[in-house]
Amino acid sequence: MPGRPLTILQLTHQGGPAGSTQSIFNLSEHLARRGHRVLVGCRDDVLLARLARAARLDVVPFDFTRLGSLARALQGVIAQHGVAVVNAHGTRDRRALTWLRWRGRLSQAFVVTRRTMPLTSSVELLAVGLTADRTIAVSAAVAGALRRRLHPGARLRVVPNGIALERVDAPVEGQELAAARATLGDVGGRSVLAVVSRLKDQHVLLQALALIERPVLVAFVGVEPDARLRALADAVPPRHRVVFVPLSEWPALPFYHLATAAALPSRIEGLSQSLLEAMALGLPVVASDAGGNPHLVTSGETGLLVPPLDPAAWARALDRVLSDGEFARRLARAGRELVRREFTLERTAQRTEAVYREALKRRARAG
Repeated sequence: MPGRPLTILQLTHQGGPAGSTQSIFNLSEHLARRGHRVLVGCRDDVLLARLARAARLDVVPFDFTRLGSLARALQGVIAQHGVAVVNAHGTRDRRALTWLRWRGRLSQAFVVTRRTMPLTSSVELLAVGLTADRTIAVSAAVAGALRRRLHPGARLRVVPNGIALERVDAPVEGQELAAARATLGDVGGRSVLAVVSRLKDQHVLLQALALIERPVLVAFVGVEPDARLRALADAVPPRHRVVFVPLSEWPALPFYHLATAAALPSRIEGLSQSLLEAMALGLPVVASDAGGNPHLVTSGETGLLVPPLDPAAWARALDRVLSDGEFARRLARAGRELVRREFTLERTAQRTEAVYREALKRRARAG
């Protein structure tokens, strides 16, 4: 490993069941394998803390309720552990570290990772972008959106999310597979479409089902249906079935093993962990032509891209993937090869470390 080992604080106020949590954990684990000491700063009661402890990473619990007390706690932890680089992954994290830098209390390298399309104001984006030593965007789409909203381009780097192949390739425990099968219930000869995501435009798929003749079972994994989704699900023609699997800590991978295809209708993805997993497992994928999805999916080659919020277009795309077996297998093979070649976690960790060292050099010059 080039360069000296670093002490790195990975910081997030989120850390619950979500693709970002898996990404942060995977990155932390691989950076530790590269010889660095990695501290995971998060709430003590979230999934990320349990994953990190199970992997024998150091967990530093934080209370993210009040920005001032969070900033003071961060300053103490950074000094106590000799942290060289702080990587912020969420809004409150960025704000606390920006406040410390403005007060002259953060001389360490400060890196921000943007995992989704930016929703914060241009003023805040500019303020944080000018304060952080480097900002990592997980796709070219995220980087472009940041630049359009005044983020300084000179400090911006694109580092795509990577997939932990050893986790994806690990045998699924029989108990987990049986639980997933029981959750789906009677498939009744239907094609199974897995949609692993929080609440992100699932209504488009429900509206598309009325236009699809082939019977389909749609498993929405990771979402608690609101009133609108529940009403749309109740109105689905009886040839189809809809199953909601609420947010939990059990893995989504068993559902992929039972699925015919995977879909993601979200318009705000940075670079989807769920798409990476589905493609790595050899599932054909259908995704919205928005956010970072086109960075991962080339329509007609490694999957299908669909105009967002267009139920008729979604119906046509899903019907093609579910009806044309040879076409679906061709998409699946190409998608699997792409992810396993270009989106490995080893490459993500190596590129991230390079950004950390750039940030350290900038701090050295500023200091």
